[in-house]
Amino acid sequence: METEHDQRAERAGLLYGMAAYGIWGLFPLYWPLLEPAGAVEILAHRMVWSFAVVGLALLALRRWSWVRDLVRTPRRLGLIALAAALITVNWGVYIWAVNAGHVVESSLGYFINPLVSIALGVLVLKERLRPAQWAAVGVAVLAVVVLAVGYGRLPWISLVLACSFGTYGLVKKKVNIGGLESLAAETAVQFLPALGYLLWLGSQGRSTFASEGTGHAVLLAATGVITAVPLVCFGAAAIRVPLSTLGLLQYLAPVFQFLLGVLYFHEAMPPERWAGFSLVWLALTILTWDGLRTARRSREALAAAEAEAASAAEAMPAGAPASTAAPASTAVPASAAAPASSVGPAEAAPAQAVPAATAPVAAVTASVEPAPPARPGR
Repeated sequence: METEHDQRAERAGLLYGMAAYGIWGLFPLYWPLLEPAGAVEILAHRMVWSFAVVGLALLALRRWSWVRDLVRTPRRLGLIALAAALITVNWGVYIWAVNAGHVVESSLGYFINPLVSIALGVLVLKERLRPAQWAAVGVAVLAVVVLAVGYGRLPWISLVLACSFGTYGLVKKKVNIGGLESLAAETAVQFLPALGYLLWLGSQGRSTFASEGTGHAVLLAATGVITAVPLVCFGAAAIRVPLSTLGLLQYLAPVFQFLLGVLYFHEAMPPERWAGFSLVWLALTILTWDGLRTARRSREALAAAEAEAASAAEAMPAGAPASTAAPASTAVPASAAAPASSVGPAEAAPAQAVPAATAPVAAVTASVEPAPPARPGR
């Protein structure tokens, strides 16, 4: 039975989750404040200051033991380098797109990210999909076709954001370290190239860090903080709320981005674009419904198996050896005891238990996968 303490923890987790995804969703308001810095300069500052902030956090928490294990594993180091390259592409395209007036198209990338994760699960991990998941993928493909017609081109910004982050999540699943540690390792890879670029930019007299005033410099330095804060909030939420709830909360970020693009930045939304977005939302509705239904059935099967095992234990004759009572775990069929999507899509989060703080995969697959959604890569 859920205690009052559990209820308070879940309410707090809900607030943490809303804060994390809300901050990520409001990022389009922040990047324009950094102009006249270009997207590459902003990206470099984000890498440098994120490394500094996360490094200080790990120093305060005294969490350094993972570094030794990582350094001794060349394969994981290679995966970390690949993850750093993928998140660099994701961050860079996102910052450029927002400042170039493509907020709506950017939001689309994070709407379709769960569907890209499904596709990667099928293509890379050879996973099998349920009929509803196939239907969601089919509707999403149709949506991309409609949007391509509407834009007069492929929505490449959305596709690059979704594919880079989907692949990033897949790589992170293989690396399997905590979110804060993972960000520290990735930004450590990014740090020297980013710092070198900023020093070169300064030597050319093209850096805005020192030439646009103290306020501008503070805003650039704060990119490290705004990267770390929602990450910490996400970690706090992930250990307090069910994964199905966290999977639904992740839609707050692209919803906020979409609303900002339409209502604040006044980006055009002709009928064919509305039609494309509506198809994407339909695909996500199908995916969410299927995930919640499957998770509910698994919980019911597990509860029934536990009740059966308890009844068997009560009916066991006094003095009988304990081994004659079947434990609950053996009474559950493999299809029911496994996480709801043991045949579902690839999840874009690390495979370990809920990390202390993991960016955007943000995917409804969290409601049907054993791993939590990853932090968004905005």
